[in-house]
Amino acid sequence: MHDALVPGKRLYCFSTGTGFAPFASVVRDPETYEKFDEVIVTHTCREVSELTYSEEIVTNTLNHEFLGELAQGKLRRYASCTRESYPYQGRITDLIRSGKLFEDLGVPSLNPYTDRVMICGSMDMLNDTKQCCIDAGLEEGSNAAPSQFVIEKAFAG
Repeated sequence: MHDALVPGKRLYCFSTGTGFAPFASVVRDPETYEKFDEVIVTHTCREVSELTYSEEIVTNTLNHEFLGELAQGKLRRYASCTRESYPYQGRITDLIRSGKLFEDLGVPSLNPYTDRVMICGSMDMLNDTKQCCIDAGLEEGSNAAPSQFVIEKAFAG
């Protein structure tokens, strides 16, 4: 998936439900930390228990004997829940549009000059998050024509 993105400062991996799965390999790839200064993975689920997978992957990566050194200070996780009480609540697209995501993380809003985005989740989430990226001025890329955001379609459904 890296090959479809042009270089940037910050990589966002926006996911819902099982859409986090492709990002497990992204956060465990040393190349990710060579290409980006900051890697922010988001995971939005209906229920708190569904967030465990992404929490384990990020924790294991940060504590990994080799990857941990690369990921420390770069890898961040932002989890939100839509149906149960949780520190961060709501759909990721609502959190992007309202600016709450960026406020919570202490980073600027999406910027086509510095930010790159990977998206994976349900079809509705893909379409809505794609629109958020377009609204922010980012262009969709592919392996043939790398750009600022890509959509992982393998888990769409």
